Amino acid sequence: MMDYQKIASDVYNLAESDEPIAPLVREALQVIEQCLDQYGQDHISLSFNGGKDCTVLLHLYAAVLTRKVLSMHKPIFALYIPDPSPFPALEEFIKIATQDYLLNLFTCNLSSDIQLPVESVTPGVSTPTSLKGSDGYIGHSLQTQPVGSARGGEGMRRALELYKLRFPDIQAILVGTRRTDPHGTTLSHRNATDPGWPAFERVNPVINWGYSDVWTFLRKLKIPYCTLYDEGYTSLGSTYNTFPNPALLVTDSDSSSTLPSSLTIVANNPNAMCLAEPTPPESFMNDLGSFTIIANNPDQTCFADPICDLREIESLKSSIETLGPFQVLANDPNTQCHAEVNGRSANGVSLPQRYRPAYELQDGALERAGRVSGAIPPVIPEI
Repeated sequence: MMDYQKIASDVYNLAESDEPIAPLVREALQVIEQCLDQYGQDHISLSFNGGKDCTVLLHLYAAVLTRKVLSMHKPIFALYIPDPSPFPALEEFIKIATQDYLLNLFTCNLSSDIQLPVESVTPGVSTPTSLKGSDGYIGHSLQTQPVGSARGGEGMRRALELYKLRFPDIQAILVGTRRTDPHGTTLSHRNATDPGWPAFERVNPVINWGYSDVWTFLRKLKIPYCTLYDEGYTSLGSTYNTFPNPALLVTDSDSSSTLPSSLTIVANNPNAMCLAEPTPPESFMNDLGSFTIIANNPDQTCFADPICDLREIESLKSSIETLGPFQVLANDPNTQCHAEVNGRSANGVSLPQRYRPAYELQDGALERAGRVSGAIPPVIPEI
């Protein structure tokens, strides 16, 4: 479980600091505080789908509750509206966050036998279904068009209807929408839901935050987030329409620019993956440059020994000229390590593409570059 007193201290100290992000943190805290003053904790819920924006919002809300309510013993009301075909890693993070932050999380699973669009959609961009003949089909227009000016999918509207039925006392929902989201341009900090939608006030404390602000906050306060973001994903949806951001793809030029990124040490034991890190033992500095080799299994430490000159291998001459002579050994005699340079192993076999983490994306306008609009959900054959 999280240390809520520390959360409140860290967040409010950041808000009062001279950091560039401080004004945005203060603004978000004020919006949440005003909402809490008006409705009270028992009438507020938080929309949480495990993404980076709502993770920021959850941390902010926990700070405000600790500061204003003086106790975190009462669970936080929250709702989760799953996208069709969610990532297992995302759902695992949601479970962990639910425990850590003491969430009273309600998952809005719809009974419809078709995959209704949940996310905001752009007019004319469809979310197709192969089940139009089923009883749950509600018509082409609701499948392909946004519902109301909010541009939320029909799946979201129905999920909110379900939540209103189960939790009729909830009057306001905290949402992690930002101005740069597809439907966030015209929103303010507080907006009522559109006609035809369940009656809630949508509260958007981080509406004015940019992509880089989200990562500054998460990393500065060391807030846990979904591991998919470390694999190059910058915006999360369904498994069939979400991919690592191509702007974060590690290219050959990226890999050869520095020693740590141009060399990976891989063990034949899957539990002993070894990586090059820029923290060398002094004894290796002269021969190997500024890196050492460690294993991610604490019981299996790999290290470099300057005996074998890899530059003698013809196929690697052009790639490893700056790496120097070394041989990789492991303290476990059953584990053998070998070097892979610039995305290719010593035998020239291509390796899987690598991506830099989401927080290294420089241009926030490319946040959704890994998303595919109108992607068709895979059809699961009947058994």
